[in-house]
Amino acid sequence: MLLTDHRYIKFLPAELLPTFWTEDERQLLVGTSLKAATTAKLKSLHREFDNLRTATETIGWCSKNWWDDEEGLISFDDWLQVDAMYRSRALEFPGIGDAMVPCIDMANHSSGESTTALYETDGLENAILMLQDGKTISTGNEITITYGDDKGACEMLFSYGFIEDSMISARELFLELGMPEDDPLGMAKKAISTAAPGIKLFHREDGSTDWVSDFVWWLCVNEEDGLDFQVLQMTDGGRELKAFWKEEGLQDATKLKDLLLEDPLWDVFHLRAVAVLQDRVGAQLMQLRTTEDLEHADHGRDTSIRDGPWHLASRLRHLEGRLLERSYADLEAQVRS
Repeated sequence: MLLTDHRYIKFLPAELLPTFWTEDERQLLVGTSLKAATTAKLKSLHREFDNLRTATETIGWCSKNWWDDEEGLISFDDWLQVDAMYRSRALEFPGIGDAMVPCIDMANHSSGESTTALYETDGLENAILMLQDGKTISTGNEITITYGDDKGACEMLFSYGFIEDSMISARELFLELGMPEDDPLGMAKKAISTAAPGIKLFHREDGSTDWVSDFVWWLCVNEEDGLDFQVLQMTDGGRELKAFWKEEGLQDATKLKDLLLEDPLWDVFHLRAVAVLQDRVGAQLMQLRTTEDLEHADHGRDTSIRDGPWHLASRLRHLEGRLLERSYADLEAQVRS
C-alpha cells in the first residue's frame, strides 16, 4: 500500500516493538518463545534491506538519494520503522486483505466484552467503523476494536508491542523442533516436509493444555516402521523426491498423521510424539527457569535497560512459564496413561 500523505505518517506512534529493543533488552526474552521469533525477524529484515539495496543501488537517483555514504537518506533503522508501522497498524479487512487505514488503524485494542466497535467494508469497499450491537459510548470515552481475541501473549508483544492487562494466560506459544542429527532419513524428511518445524501449545477453555504439530510425526517414524523415500524420474527429465509409507505414496506431507492413525501401531507412534514434545517443553521450561534472575533482580539491573522492555519481558516470562508448566504436566499424564 502506498502512503502518499506525510501527515498520516507523522501521526503514527513510534511503536516499541521487540525488534527495536537493544541486545541487552532482548536477552530478557531468553527462555520465551519470543526470543527465537525476534531473532528470526531481525535476520529477515536485514536480508530484505540488503536485497532492496542490491536491487536499487545501480539506479542513478536511488544511488544518490538513498545510498550515498554522506547524503543517503535510507538506513536500516528506517526499514525497521516501516516494518513496525505496517506490522502494528495493518488490519485484515473482509474482501480486501491487510491494509493500513487512517483513523481506524489508530483505534486501540480491547478484547472480549470491552470491545466497543468493529471494522468492516461497505459495498464500495470503503473501510467503515461501526458500533457493536448492544454497545454505547459516552462522550469522551474511547472507541476500541480488537486486534484478535485469540492471539497469544507472544504474538501481541511481537506485533503490537504490548500485552493486555487483562490477559491471565499466554493462550498459546510456538516452540521450534529440530531434526535429530543421528536420524538416517533426517535430510530427506526436512526436504519433503512442508510443515512448520515446531509445536504449538495452547490452553483449552477448561484450563488444560493441548498441542498441534504436523512436523513431530516425521520425528517419530523411520525406515523400520515403514517410511521410505525414492527419487523418481519425471517425464520432463527432472527428478523429484517422494515419500512412501508402507509402499503407499504420500501425496501431502502434512497428512502423515492420517496414515499413522490407521496403523495398528498408532499408540506407539503417539507415545513417541508425546515423549518428544515433553522433552522439548521440559528443555524450554528449564531454560526459562535458569534465567529467572533476569526477571527478579530488578534493583540490580543494567540502567541501560528501559522500564518498558523490562516489565513486558517479565510479564511474558510469567505467562509462558505457567503454560509450559501445565503443558509438561499434561504431557506427563499422557505418557503415564
